[in-house]
Amino acid sequence: MHVLGLATGPGVPADAVADRLTADLPGSVAVLERSADAGGERTRYELGPDGATVSRPNGDFLGALDDLARDHDYAVLVGFADVNVPHVVVGDADAETALVRVSTPADLDTAAVVRALDDHDEHESLQSLVTEVTREPSAEFAGAIATFTGIVREREHPEDDRTESLTFEKYEGVAAERLARIRDELEGREGVHEVRLHHRTGRIEAGEDIVFVVVLAGHRREAFETVEDGIDRLKDEVPIFKKELTVEDEFWTHERDA
Repeated sequence: MHVLGLATGPGVPADAVADRLTADLPGSVAVLERSADAGGERTRYELGPDGATVSRPNGDFLGALDDLARDHDYAVLVGFADVNVPHVVVGDADAETALVRVSTPADLDTAAVVRALDDHDEHESLQSLVTEVTREPSAEFAGAIATFTGIVREREHPEDDRTESLTFEKYEGVAAERLARIRDELEGREGVHEVRLHHRTGRIEAGEDIVFVVVLAGHRREAFETVEDGIDRLKDEVPIFKKELTVEDEFWTHERDA
């Protein structure tokens, strides 16, 4: 699922621009809105064909995206200009990251937005990846799904400083090529039908998910072995750099190890 922020300046109706994007973007689109109501600030989004509104606390913003990633191609965020995702900026507005900037809604070219988003990672969750492999034609021959989820560990030992967050950056192009190669080689194994590997980038808070490996296989043994090999090869072969922020320090781990 591609995640797209929307930031609008004074006099520009955000709801109208969001409605246009929802109508013009290819595939299924969910709109998340930050709003203040009787329960305080919430993230709100539409779920299902009946348009029912679901609310979550803003602190569970990532959980809302994870929910939507399973069944949507795009999520449009309204009122999240401070979140580091690609933004469409209309009028005199500020956003953490501007993907496309136009003066008026009439200047917005949705096709250009789609092309620009192709250069950005999609948001995936464990459930969205499991759903994806089970929708493949080969699923009828599968008897096992095995998964691995890596999370941000707060401490390795009780006396360690608490890790507040990790920030990940990919070596663009090279990382994608190596992930694709690992996936192809693992899917070539006897009894393995589908493999998905996904590593999040950007800042990830303590306790949040970092990396997923999902394997659809004929039997549990092939599934377990392939999951283990998948995460080991991802860590060894894919150039992804990690910055650690603790309560006392901040450093790139490859520079510290060197």
